[in-house]
Amino acid sequence: MSLGLRLGAAPGAISRGTILFGLRRRLLVMLIAPLLALAVLNAWFEYRSAGSVDTLQDQRLLSLLPLLADSLVTDESGAPMLLLAPALEQFLNARQHTTAYAIVDADGHVLAGHAWLAGMPLVASEPEWHSEEGGGVTWRVVRQRQKTLFGDVVVALADASDPRQQWARAMLLKVLLPHLIIIAAAAMAVHLAVGRALRPLLRLTEVVERRSPQDLSAIEDESSPEEVRPLVAALNRLFRLVNDQAEGQRRFISDAAHQLRTPLAALQAQVEAWAQAARRIAPPGGPGTMLLPVEQIEKLRGATRRTTQLANQLLALSRADARSIRAQPMLPVDLKALCESLLEAQLDAAGRRNIDLGLDVQPASVPGHEWLLRELLANLVDNAIKYTPVGGTVTIRCGPAAGGVFLEVDDDGPGVPETERERVLERFYRVRGTQGEGTGLGLAIAEEIARVHGSHLELQAGSSGRGLRIRLLFRG
Repeated sequence: MSLGLRLGAAPGAISRGTILFGLRRRLLVMLIAPLLALAVLNAWFEYRSAGSVDTLQDQRLLSLLPLLADSLVTDESGAPMLLLAPALEQFLNARQHTTAYAIVDADGHVLAGHAWLAGMPLVASEPEWHSEEGGGVTWRVVRQRQKTLFGDVVVALADASDPRQQWARAMLLKVLLPHLIIIAAAAMAVHLAVGRALRPLLRLTEVVERRSPQDLSAIEDESSPEEVRPLVAALNRLFRLVNDQAEGQRRFISDAAHQLRTPLAALQAQVEAWAQAARRIAPPGGPGTMLLPVEQIEKLRGATRRTTQLANQLLALSRADARSIRAQPMLPVDLKALCESLLEAQLDAAGRRNIDLGLDVQPASVPGHEWLLRELLANLVDNAIKYTPVGGTVTIRCGPAAGGVFLEVDDDGPGVPETERERVLERFYRVRGTQGEGTGLGLAIAEEIARVHGSHLELQAGSSGRGLRIRLLFRG
């Protein structure tokens, strides 16, 4: 019977990749956000440090201006010349390519230094700061009016080693690059750590996904981490409850079927005797003295047979679905001999409908329960004979196959639409418009038995291009 509980993978099931991706994404966000905040804070401190150094550099340039003005002297001919003070000379020599200077008189003539620093004379005596672009670098320039031997002059000193210009490079090498390396290492560590930490949970997920819908045994929690054990305990409690409910339903069906078999057998015997008497007293086409017409007696006999068959099928289904079956050892079953015996048992039924019941078998053996496999094959052959039109063909096959052993029943009847092939394996389901009488249990019983043997029914189009071929593959 169907419990409505499927533990295997389903369209809405959570996959291994989904679990890993979700946790990894959360952990990465939780780790990277503080790291990024730390990088921004560090960059701000670096910027402040660069600003402080820049201020100190400006003060140093300003302190060197009087030395530059005092360095302007006259030679023997009275022409201006520079005699650099030691501190100024040391500053200029240490930064030969990143420093420049100029001394400009009141008329705008450059008395010494670089001509590109010549500018308009300053009106005030306060120093003037500004930045100029030149040679692909930014120069920090300070100008101030100074008194010298040549009168008032404008002294300019420029430095291209401004710390603010090196801030971007310092940010990249000292702040951003280390933090990027840390973030990459954290991402790799999270990737590996989550995969390793969730390995027990993923194994538990795989165990549950691989389970058959009928397997409600408890999950071992010894190898599970402590955090997962409450989940395993909850699953085991659920399995016990569902198993107890299913076991009660199976016992009810089994008991009901057992109780019905005896009265149904007696009723069928009475109806069969009544039908035979009716045929003797009132042959077809002749008058009769029976209380009921022969046609109604035949209908009663058919209904009694169907009811008896339903009780037998319910009992077979209950036995096939019982947990005790899986505990019993499987013995080798000769499929070739099984097919031959079923052929003999079904010859009369096939002959009454003028159906060619054939056999195409090769030696093959599979571990299993012989009486269950006999019930499976009997249901498949009975269905094929019942629904194949008069004069049709039914073939039983078995033999070795790639990866194992196969067993199949092939007919050239009306077949089953592809959209209905999964549903016909459900209990009490019949395709609409199906001719003939049935309960919708034959294929359900066969599918249940196939599951017990680690296989399942594969419904395909018949080998002749029409009809239905039902195939089982038993893996070796």
